[in-house]
This record gives sequence, C-alpha cells and structure tokens, in this order.
Amino acid sequence: MAPAGKVFEFYREGNEWFCKTGLPSDIVISVDDVNFHLHKFPLISKCGKIATLLESLDTRERTSTTALDGFPGGTDTFLVAAKFCYGARVELTPRNIVMVYCAADYLEMTDEYGEGNLLSKSESFFHRNILRNWKDCILALQSCEPVVSRADKLQIISKCSNALSMMVCTDPSLFGWPMMMYGSLQSPGGSILWNGINTGARIRSSESDWWFEDISYLSVGLFERLIRTMEARGIRPENLAGAIMYYARTYLPGLGRWQGGQSGKTRAVASFSMIPAAVDQTVLVESIEKLLPQKKGKSFCRFLLGLLRVALILGINNTCQESLERRIGMQLELATLDGLLIPNYSDSDTLYNTDCVERIIHYFVSSEPKVTSFSPSSFDLQTSPSPGPLRKVAKLIDEYIAEVACDVNLKPGKIRSLAEAISESSRTLHDGLYRALDIYLKQLNCSWMHTPLSVHTDEIV
Repeated sequence: MAPAGKVFEFYREGNEWFCKTGLPSDIVISVDDVNFHLHKFPLISKCGKIATLLESLDTRERTSTTALDGFPGGTDTFLVAAKFCYGARVELTPRNIVMVYCAADYLEMTDEYGEGNLLSKSESFFHRNILRNWKDCILALQSCEPVVSRADKLQIISKCSNALSMMVCTDPSLFGWPMMMYGSLQSPGGSILWNGINTGARIRSSESDWWFEDISYLSVGLFERLIRTMEARGIRPENLAGAIMYYARTYLPGLGRWQGGQSGKTRAVASFSMIPAAVDQTVLVESIEKLLPQKKGKSFCRFLLGLLRVALILGINNTCQESLERRIGMQLELATLDGLLIPNYSDSDTLYNTDCVERIIHYFVSSEPKVTSFSPSSFDLQTSPSPGPLRKVAKLIDEYIAEVACDVNLKPGKIRSLAEAISESSRTLHDGLYRALDIYLKQLNCSWMHTPLSVHTDEIV
C-alpha cells in the first residue's frame, strides 16, 4: 500500500476500470459485466464480503477473479465504494445515498473492518441530512425503486415515508416552521427553514396541496406505501384523496378528458429535476382504487366515473371494476348525465355501456347511507347528503334513458330494466320516463318500419 492519505487515480479503458498505484492488480471484480482491476489489501481491510469471498478463492492464482451478482447501484456505486476503500474522499448526495448505503450493506463495510466505515458514514448522512429535508427525502425515496428489498431491510423506505408524513401533517408552529414569510425564517430561494434547515418546501400558507406534485414522481409501489403511512399518521382523508387524484391524472392522460377541466395544476414547489416514474397503467388503476377513501363528493364522484372509463379501456380485473362501480353507486345522486354516458369499449353493438350503469344503479339502491362527506373547503365537496337522493337519481336515470334511447341497437328489454332499476315510488312525476320512452319508440318506428311496433312495445310494457 502507498502512504496513507495518498489519492489514487481511477481510470477507465473500454469495459475495464483500473486503479493506478504503481503496483499490479491482484484481484478483478466484475459488476454488471464491467471489470475492476484492483488490489486485495484495500478491499479486504474495508469489505467483509470480499474478505470472505477471497477466503474461498484459489490463492495460488496471481490474480483472483470474482463477480458480485445483484450489486445494488451497479458500476457507478461500486466505484464509489472502491474509492472509499482506497482512502479517497467520496461525496454523498440525496441522489446517491440510498445506493451507497445499500452497497455498503451488501459489501459488509461495517465498523468491524475499520472505524468510520462506509456503512456507518452512509447511515449517519441519511439520518442527519436526508430525513430532515423535504426535497432530499423525496429524492432518496424515489431512488429506492431499483433496490426495494435491501432498502426495506435497512428501513430506508419506512423512515423516508415517516419523515415526509411528519412534515406534511405536523402543525408548522410546533417545529418553528413559519406560517407566513418571515424574513430570516425563509431561505433565499423561498424555501421553508425548519430550525435553520432548508426543507426544500415552499411556503404555502393558504394551500394544503403544495406536496401533491412532489410525491407524484414516485413509482406506484412507493407512492402507495407513502400514502398508507400518511393515512396512519392521521393526514386528513380529503388531502390524501387530493394527492391520489393528482397522481392518477399525472399518469393517466385520458382521465382529464372527463374531469371538466380539473386536470392537475402545474406547480413549482421545488425544482427537483426529477424524472417521472415509469408506470404500468393497469397496476396504477388497481392501486388507486384501493387507496381512495370511502367518501362522497361531486368532484370525487366525477373522478371515480373517469377512473372507471379508463379502467374499462384498460380491461381492468373484475374485482377492481366492481369496486369502482360500487363506490359510484354509493353516491350516484352526485353524478351527472355526461359522467354516466360511458362508451361501450367491448365488441357489443350498443354505443353505451348500459350494463355498467345498471349495476351502478343497483349498488345505489342496495347501499345504506354510511358514507361521510368531505369538508366544503376541498374539491367543492358536500358535508351532508342532498335532499331526496332517490328522486335525484330517478330524474338522472330518466335523462340517461332518454340519451341512450337513440341507439338503434339497444334492446327493449334493456330500456325496461333500466327504468325498473329505480322503484316507481321514487318518481314524483313520470314525465321524464315518458319522454325517454317516446324517444325510444320513435327511433324504433324509424328503424324497424317493416316490423309492427306492438311487437317491440310488448317487451317494454
């Protein structure tokens, strides 16, 4: 070994990495098909795993060769660990801390192999720097995706989720967070200072949704775990629903078509330079449905109907579809006609998915009034059920029948089943139903001019 404190030069030639020390390499370590030509002593003095591996290798060979399968972080992270073993100064950042932390654990770089080893340094940096800063915590959590299992083992995901949840739900005044922009309590960039620490979060005294965009960069799995943690921490259901809806609109572009211009707003909470997660839309819809709280509201109902449309396009599983239909049925009095006009995405000849709407009606009729409402300050949602929900739904269904009645392929039996899905006593007036039937019979008369009209009216009556 060269004298302590000497900085060694690492350089790359093609698919090979070398360390220039003046001594020939006596160990080659392969990571993701890239070979590192290194020296045994610096490695075994810091890495328990490599020391153990070398014990099992044939020491008669001049150069030992071994591969590190499944190394967390790949070649870039191994290079950081190797430099550390040679005494070089390594920079820990919010973007690399998780990978370096996991790599140090993989290589067993514990203090048993030298005080202040990479594992303890990574752990200290993670707790002192990452968990106290909103932006850095988000960056670290996002980087857990490729190494979820090892990050779980080290409790990185749970600690990040708990820290973020605490920052979102804690009363700012309890931790010295400014409620308004108070000069020295605000960083030059406009971020909130928490006991002098830059949290990376902007001051939003009048908004509770400042964090929606930030967490939307997480993968579906990490987002779901964060929301579950926030829920356990007691964050208000309407805020969680808002975050979930924002996330869904981010990764389901078609959802915005049925939201009445309520697509997610563009914010500049923190410039993370983050890349949106790669999302499987089917997995996303199934996860979103499970995360959504059992609540009621006009905007929430519209969102559910849009999500159902997307689910039908994606061919979602029956359990998820049934759950969405049930959720909508429990607040059908808050739905609008355009929301119920769900196109038929199957091979059916009919224009609209009347079977789906009929199931929703049955869920409404059979549901009990157990659903609470959001506060009126969020998503223009209501605090109590509208008067006469049965009458409102009856009127809505009559309008729906009148709209779909123009479909020449709609069978008379379907018109009848839709009309009978709501009890007759629910209608104070039958004008809407008569109008719907009149539209349907007129189109029947035009389409089936050569068939006696009585043949078809018998199926309806």
